[in-house]
Amino acid sequence: MVNRFQSQLNQARIRRAGARVFQAAALALILVLAMPAGAATRAIKSRKTPIYPELAKRLKIAGPVTLQATVDPQGRVTAIKVVSGTPILAQAAEDAVWSWVFVPAAVESTVDLDFNFGAAGQ
Repeated sequence: MVNRFQSQLNQARIRRAGARVFQAAALALILVLAMPAGAATRAIKSRKTPIYPELAKRLKIAGPVTLQATVDPQGRVTAIKVVSGTPILAQAAEDAVWSWVFVPAAVESTVDLDFNFGAAGQ
């Protein structure tokens, strides 16, 4: 009789522990979904292709550039941050992105932009 009681007590403890783990997992999921995303995807209405700097071509400077642009609700670029890339190439990409216009949205957003200078077509 005592063993049966202990067995039922252990099962109840296991169920409560399982319920607490489930509640914690559900709360974690809710918190993750509630966090704003790092960078949004925003459609581009008009864009200017970056000009590969002549000096970079002559010095055979090539490679990727990553920028992070802040776009206001009307679709205008309000700030640009260089995330990575050679300064001369990053400046060329930045100069082009300042003229870009994005599709209007309800809120300001941050957009990650990747360029590859020296690749085919550049």
